[in-house]
Amino acid sequence: MKVAVQQEDLQLLAKTLQEQLLVEVSSAEVFEVKCAVNKDGLMVLTQHESDVIVDAQIVFAVIEEVLQSVTPHTDRQVQCFLRVFGEQLPYAKCFLALKQRGGWGDGGAGETEEEYFSPLSSSALTYSPSFDEAEEEEPFDPFADAPNFPTSKAGFQIKPILLGAALVGIVVLGGGAYLLTRPCVMSECKEIQTAEQLKIKSPQLMRRAKSEKELVAIQQQLAAASATLNVIPGWSPRYQESEELKASLSGRSEKISQVVKALQTGALATQKVQTPASSLEELQARQHLWRQAIAPLETISSSSELYGLVQGKLLNYRVRLHAVNQQIFIEEKWLKKLTAAKAVASVAENRETTAKSLNDWQKVKSTWLVAINALNSIPLTSSGYQEAAKLLIDYRPKLVAARDRATKEQLATKTYQQAVSAANQAKIYQQQNQWQAAATYWDQALQTAKKVSQDSLYYTQAQSLIEPYSIALKQAQEKLQVVSSFQQTRTDLDKTCINGIRICTFSIDNAGIIVRLTPEYDQIRQNNLANPYSENSSTAIDVTNHLQILREALAVIGENANLPLFLYDSKGQVIYTRTLGG
Repeated sequence: MKVAVQQEDLQLLAKTLQEQLLVEVSSAEVFEVKCAVNKDGLMVLTQHESDVIVDAQIVFAVIEEVLQSVTPHTDRQVQCFLRVFGEQLPYAKCFLALKQRGGWGDGGAGETEEEYFSPLSSSALTYSPSFDEAEEEEPFDPFADAPNFPTSKAGFQIKPILLGAALVGIVVLGGGAYLLTRPCVMSECKEIQTAEQLKIKSPQLMRRAKSEKELVAIQQQLAAASATLNVIPGWSPRYQESEELKASLSGRSEKISQVVKALQTGALATQKVQTPASSLEELQARQHLWRQAIAPLETISSSSELYGLVQGKLLNYRVRLHAVNQQIFIEEKWLKKLTAAKAVASVAENRETTAKSLNDWQKVKSTWLVAINALNSIPLTSSGYQEAAKLLIDYRPKLVAARDRATKEQLATKTYQQAVSAANQAKIYQQQNQWQAAATYWDQALQTAKKVSQDSLYYTQAQSLIEPYSIALKQAQEKLQVVSSFQQTRTDLDKTCINGIRICTFSIDNAGIIVRLTPEYDQIRQNNLANPYSENSSTAIDVTNHLQILREALAVIGENANLPLFLYDSKGQVIYTRTLGG
């Protein structure tokens, strides 16, 4: 659409420039104008025959005035060229820097058509009269084959002498009294005189017409004069002349009708643009009206009596058409964005139904966000704004829901991973027989797994961890209890086996407690047993009593530890045994 609009605008601009040159420059009937766009901006080429003397300054001034009128609100760089037909390079060029201003072309008040087409004032233009080096310019030739328009048509007239001869024959043969009394047979022909006068007068009237109303009045005069010629009978010697007059008047009336219809269409289009368009279709209808108004006016040649009136309207209509083209381009852009937003929303809805992971829900959230951002960008001036506003009411809660679900899934994922991580750490402590730490981490893993949200995707996986984690925690606690019991048993044995001297040593495992008397203690015990009546006989009694007390103390320790206990002397002989339940 954008390329088509640009081509149409360039064609409109070229026609406008060529027609304005015809008005302002006396030798402009031999000019041809083309417009093109390159990376540096707009280019305008004007060509003429080699025998025509052209004031380049005036030509460039006319082009500048038209360009400033057509695009009054745009800053633009324009290159203008003058070239002789058949030559490769232009002989003069001009660089125009157009600045923004108000004007008649954009509907500004205070400027009339007469003022717009007033004689050109001097302009300060900078142009180069020739090109020194051909390679400095790229080939510029937007013309292919310029059309040739015929300027006149050969006329055809039937001599009335034959009709006169036939008339005489009729009179002679009889019954001619009636025929001779018909208009323009034998009497004076006022109808033809009136039509001839209007034929001569009408071109001036057409040139001086300033409005549709004046044109309609001229058209009515032409129609009335043409109607009076219908009374002239076919046997009149001036019948052929009357027919030619009717054809001439009808041709002029048809041209006027063509222009009047175009002006009426333009007036209707002007009335339409007073209110903002509510849809793309309405803009396209206005575009169609402007094209309908422009097309007939473009057929009016510079030699036509209507050319002066047409050009002012034509320039205005082209400016209006250009504005509508831009509106359509912009409106199509917003409507495409609206369509794209609905397509993205459809993708978001499909992703919602198939989401099975945190990543899926994050994609759902981001997709809704893209759709909503696109709708938010549609301006109030677009016809799609109302629909976009309704869709936003529907889409925003879905974005909130998707965002909440993504957040919930993210939290559930994190909680599940924390539970698994704690369990892995508990296993490491188990391998190191650090049962206190292992039990702590198993408990942490279990409690964390229970916190995974019930409506999250990780809930089922988290539930599958609760039973094995509970078993592992129980086992770790039992191990911890055993270890704690062993520690207490060691503490009790340490206290029991030392009484001034080391009485015994011990070892503990799951099989039981083994206590061995030290050689020193055994020596003291043996000495006292061998000489019980020595001066130190009281010591023997004490040693014997101490051994009994030692056995009783060890029995209590074994019972508390719930382990069998074996007491040996220093030579490995069993002195005392306590079994479970014994």
